[in-house]
Amino acid sequence: MKRIRKGDDVIVVAGRDMGKRGTVLRIVDSEHVLVEGANKVKKHRRPNPMKGITGGIVDKEMPLHVSNVALYNPGTKQADRVGIRVLEDGRRVRYFKSNGEVIDA
Repeated sequence: MKRIRKGDDVIVVAGRDMGKRGTVLRIVDSEHVLVEGANKVKKHRRPNPMKGITGGIVDKEMPLHVSNVALYNPGTKQADRVGIRVLEDGRRVRYFKSNGEVIDA
């Protein structure tokens, strides 16, 4: 079970965009995530008239390593670490380490 999933609200805890908050748009691979509004770069794109793509400089989000993001805890309004717990009925759920609140209901 992954600690960070698509659609989670996260905070960047290290790097150039430290402190920014955004939503995980997609999981790139087992160790990288794409966060909305974080790690933006300028990409020079060539025009391709066959595909209808105009050329120019575009802003693009690049992947971040999962160790550089932490889940946002709405209860404490801060970044928080995540643990995995097995409930009595056998389900595995994620929970916040600071207050023990279950994320996946």
